[in-house]
Amino acid sequence: EVKKNSLQATELLLEIDDDTHERKGIEIKEIITKSAEQLKISESAKTFAVKSIETLIHAESKIHGEPEDSVHFHEAASFDTVVDLLGTAIALDDLGCFDDDIVVTPVAIGGGTVTFSHGTSSNPAYAILEIFRESGIITVGGNVKDELTTPTGASMLVNLVKECSEFYPPMKIQSIGYGAGQKDFEGFSNVLKVVRGIASTKLQLDTVKILETNVDDVSGEVLGNMIEKIMAHGAKDVTISSAITKKGRPTNLVSVICDSDTMNSIMDLLVTETGTLGVRVRTSERYIVPRAVKTLSVNIQGQSFDVRYKTRDLNNGSHFKIESDDIKEISSVLSISFKETEELLNQEIRKKL
Repeated sequence: EVKKNSLQATELLLEIDDDTHERKGIEIKEIITKSAEQLKISESAKTFAVKSIETLIHAESKIHGEPEDSVHFHEAASFDTVVDLLGTAIALDDLGCFDDDIVVTPVAIGGGTVTFSHGTSSNPAYAILEIFRESGIITVGGNVKDELTTPTGASMLVNLVKECSEFYPPMKIQSIGYGAGQKDFEGFSNVLKVVRGIASTKLQLDTVKILETNVDDVSGEVLGNMIEKIMAHGAKDVTISSAITKKGRPTNLVSVICDSDTMNSIMDLLVTETGTLGVRVRTSERYIVPRAVKTLSVNIQGQSFDVRYKTRDLNNGSHFKIESDDIKEISSVLSISFKETEELLNQEIRKKL
């Protein structure tokens, strides 16, 4: 047990007799794979460790423009990287975490500069940016002028978490762990906090961005075209409501629900499509029913169709809704009304559920 800026945390010290300064990424992957087999860890733990090193190799390959089988590690070449990955995998497996829903809050990456084998670079380093680039995980800088997240840690994180949220999910807290980092910072606790608990509701907490703007000088055709484009850019929903503003002027309130990673492109669309001079942005929490999109083969009037439908996890999945586009397409093929097509599809799906 150690103190980190007055906070008590657990520190793990490794003494490894290894003076190797360079290894190929595929060598480290092979060591991890063989070690996992010899240790007889679970398939979930092995997959996690292997995928984590693959993520690191892929990032290095991308930023250096080299084939993955030619990537050389320097800082990550020592055996402590193997211990980091396998040790974390074993610990998570022992806790049963691979069967849990794991949520991460925005990841602190620090600031300033970082010095490594390729010289000195602004922080975050290139590998960190590449690893997080397509992960959906939010990163935040800070007033600590040092590296707070390593490429190895980032690689494990993106292969572990299922969701990134700015807020804690609703849960009954069971246990808390504080892991101490090596470095000490003035006025800042260099600690990794892990909280485990039981979900307090079957509903899932989701964090979304809400974009709003008022437009009073565009036609319905423009707004209709805008909705299609915004949805094609990944928006979750678009709503247009009539309203009255100052001096009794009629206007349309455009409201868009989207994720953080699509927010900027959708804001650009709102401006270019409507000519609006500004977009309001806010972060909002919402609770959603767990749902899944499934596909079922059905036979209607002697013809076979693959139909997509959404089913929610509550009530044992008994509630479902067919994708509107599939109803529309089948209606056109069979030359019958949308309503009749929907009724026939509902009957066929109920028979098979």
